[in-house]
Amino acid sequence: MDVTTLVLCAVAGFFAQILGGALGMGYGVTSSMMMMSFGIPPVFVSASINTAELFTGGFTGILHARSGNVDNVLFRKLLISGVFGAIIGTFILVNVPGDVLKPFIAVYLFIVGAIIIYKTMNPPQPRKVTTYIHRLGTLGGFCDAIGGGGWGAIVTSTLMVRGNDPRTTIGSVNAARFFISFVTSFALLSIIPFNEVGVMILGLIIGGMISAPFATMLTSRVPARTLMGAAGVVILFLSVSTIVISISSFLVV
Repeated sequence: MDVTTLVLCAVAGFFAQILGGALGMGYGVTSSMMMMSFGIPPVFVSASINTAELFTGGFTGILHARSGNVDNVLFRKLLISGVFGAIIGTFILVNVPGDVLKPFIAVYLFIVGAIIIYKTMNPPQPRKVTTYIHRLGTLGGFCDAIGGGGWGAIVTSTLMVRGNDPRTTIGSVNAARFFISFVTSFALLSIIPFNEVGVMILGLIIGGMISAPFATMLTSRVPARTLMGAAGVVILFLSVSTIVISISSFLVV
């Protein structure tokens, strides 16, 4: 077992779960950016994150459904379009070299981080969004498969910034998330030997389990806008670092 990889992924899972558990979004984006900054190839990042999220996503989705937090119409639209986007994203991920994808993924995550900060500073007015759901779900599934994260950051935050009810938005997006993770992880693990990502998956799960109580504490003590702002700043910093490293490597070659 590669202990270094295990520890690094546990660290990524720890901080990602704090944000994901406290906000309902940000787990995939944060863990993806941290793992890529550790030098882990994008295809391994996506496979390990999506597989790790299967263990928490399914349980979370069931809890939301039992609590009445799932809007069935919104859920179905996100499920169909999200799976479609994930299939396209996975196909591109396995057919394009990781060194080529990494700077583009970093730019995408930089944009997500900037959007999170903007939405933190500009709270929306309540209203219900019924249009563009399919396009939003396709984009979220596509980016999530390629970057290993972004489903919640893109879909949840976009719906909420347009004024959708936070409770049913978070519940519906989380319920659909399990199926997006399943499709992506199944496709990638049918190509990648499990022993190459098993340590990463284990590290993410261990780190997430350790930080879960802290996430609960932060939810009750720290304002959500403060946490979202912090997440945005961290994502911006890590994405810029990855972009600089990628450009430097290209210039050296």
